[in-house]
This record gives sequence, C-alpha cells and structure tokens, in this order.
Amino acid sequence: MLVVWSKCRHSRKHALAGLFASLLLIAPQPAKAAPGDDADRAGRAVQRAEAVLEHATDLARAAARKLEAATAAMPAARTRVATSRGTVAAALAAAKSASRRATAAREAYAKVADRFQLAQDRVTGARERVDEIATASYMGSNFAQLNVLVDAAGPSDMMDRMSIVEQIMRSQQEDVDALVSARREARTEQDRAGLAKRAAEEAETAARDRLADARAAQAAAERARVALEKLTQTRYAALKVATAQRSAVLARYQAAKAEEARIQTALRGYSRKSGDVRYGGGRLLMPVTGWKSSDYGQRYDPYYRVWQLHAGMDIAAGGGTPIRAAAFGRVIRAGWAGGYGNFTCISHGKISGVGFQTCYGHQSAMLVNVGEYVRRGEVIGRVGTTGASTGYHLHFETRFDGAPRDPANYLPPCLC
Repeated sequence: MLVVWSKCRHSRKHALAGLFASLLLIAPQPAKAAPGDDADRAGRAVQRAEAVLEHATDLARAAARKLEAATAAMPAARTRVATSRGTVAAALAAAKSASRRATAAREAYAKVADRFQLAQDRVTGARERVDEIATASYMGSNFAQLNVLVDAAGPSDMMDRMSIVEQIMRSQQEDVDALVSARREARTEQDRAGLAKRAAEEAETAARDRLADARAAQAAAERARVALEKLTQTRYAALKVATAQRSAVLARYQAAKAEEARIQTALRGYSRKSGDVRYGGGRLLMPVTGWKSSDYGQRYDPYYRVWQLHAGMDIAAGGGTPIRAAAFGRVIRAGWAGGYGNFTCISHGKISGVGFQTCYGHQSAMLVNVGEYVRRGEVIGRVGTTGASTGYHLHFETRFDGAPRDPANYLPPCLC
C-alpha cells in the first residue's frame, strides 16, 4: 500500500519515535533477501514498477511493466546488436580469407597437375623407346650385333666394331634409365598433385563454411536489430500510455492521500479516548509466514514524478494464508479502506501516553470485528490482493497515534 505523505512533521512525533524504539528494545534490522535474487534484471525492474505504482490505473501499471521490461532489456539488446555486427565483420573477413586460400590452392593444384602431365608425357615417350628396344631384341638385333663382331676383318676392325656395339648398348641402357627416372618423377608429381588436390578441396570446404557462418551471422544481426527496434517501439508506446494516464493516476494518489489522512485522524482519536492501557512490551509476532517483498519508506514515482510513502512492509504469501495478530489488543477498525482494501487495525495500548497500533491491509477475508479483543497469534484474517494491490501479500503497518513507522524496527530480525 502506497500513500502520499506530507513533509510537515511535528517535532514531538520525531522525538517520540526514538523513545518508542528504545522502550521496546528494538533495533533496525537489515532487509531480508527475497527468494529469486538471481532473477533476470527485467523481472526485477517489473516488480519495482508494480510496487511503486500500486495506486496507478491498470493501464498505467501495464504500461509501466512494459516500459521497465523494455528498458531493462535494452542494454543487452544493444550489446547483441554490436556483438552481432562484429561477428558479421569477422565472419565476412574469414570468408574472404578462406576464399583467397581456396583460389591459391586451386592455382597450386593446377601447376602441380601440369607438371604431373609433363612427367606422364616423358614416361610415355621413354616407354615407347624401351618398347622399341625390346622389340628389336626379340627380332634378333642382339644376334646381329654379335655377327658384326664375328665378321670383323682384324683386331683394329674388331675394336672399332666393339666401340659401335658399346655405344648402341649404352644408348639402350640410357633409354631404360630414362624410363625408370621418368616413372619415379611421375610418381612424385602424382603424390604432389594428390596433396594439392586435397588441400584445394579442404580450402574450398572451409570457404563454403565461412561463407555460411557469415550468412548466419548476418541473419542473427538482423534479428538482433529487429528485436532492438521492437523494444524501442514498445518503450515509446508504453510512454504514450503512461503519459495519457497521468491525470487519472495523480487523482488516485490524491485519493490515497485523503484516505491516509482519515485513517490517521481516526486512530489518533481512538488513542485519545482509549484510556491509559499500557502496551505489554516485547517484540511483535510475525503476522504472516512469507517473505518481505517491499520495505517501508519514501519512494519516487519516476513515471508521474510524485514522492510517496510506503507506510508499511509488504510480506508476500499465498492467497488465503492465515494472518495473525502481532500482539494482544482490541480491534478498532475492520472494513474497506480504499487502496488498502480490506483493512484491520488493532490497538495494543499506550507507550508513554502514545497509542500503539498495528494494521493489516489487502486481506481476502477479515475474521474479526470492531470491539473484539484478540490474543497474540490469533488468526484475524486471510492474505489477499484487495484494494491497490498487484499480487497476494500482507501490507503490515505499525503506527503511533495513527502515524506510521517502519515495522522492521518492531518485528523479529529474522522476519520469522
């Protein structure tokens, strides 16, 4: 429950607030962490907006939720756009580099393939020459060479003829050696060609993959850009709705302020008429089992530029959860109270002549009536979301002569 709170204070009440805390031997305690601290930033932003805008219209609250969610998501969206652009640039550069490597690999393969073809041609030529030698040998050419030596006319003629035969045989051996060398060279060039071909194929595959990566990166960048554009449009539309709701929301704030003034006046009047019953002392009982979803204190509504006091502590709990009296006392208020919804207040007596009360808002059911006395821990109602509420919770207040004070000072430090 949020109320607009006047900055006019009586110095007496400031002094009494400290006195009450010391008499009750109660010290402020640190905020208890709510579950889900690891929730995403957008979710927390929406929760904050809902807490601030309890008095706003449904349209204004919906606009604020969209605005906060979009605003919280914007930094990540901008980062995704920037990152995706960098990814696109890197992917395109990788694709170009891979394409250049593929081109170089294809050119290298073409050169090696040309050398291999030349080596193959030399093998073919050498093989033809060796085939001719083999054919000549088969047809008796060696016998003809032997006859040349036998028919020599003398030693000198024999030497000349042997020289000719040696030249012929040397030439034949050179042709055989040339074939062997040509084959060896052809095999070497064949291996090189195979390696060059595989390198070219791998480079072409890498180039295709890098190109696919670049296209995927471009698609992701476009999706990120569209998402950012949608977020921007959502924020703009939400701001328009929030602006259009300004008059209605401010009117509700004024109504809440008037309701708070009526409650303070009524509780202060009861304190003056209630006699000198003293508060029994000690810490209050935790009124409901749950977790603290909102603190007591001043808040600034950034949408409508209004300061407001959240006059109690919100304790989130499931709908219908039992609400228990925080201390012994008498029910002095039980009924509908505007933004508070179903609202119950209990008087617990006086401290140094100042009435001490606890109040319970947004109940789904009130189980006590005005004038009844209740025991500490007695069920007085059920958790609900009536009035200006954005979800099931108990709005719990501690008041002195009707003026609200921080309940954290009077509840168990563990909130349990």
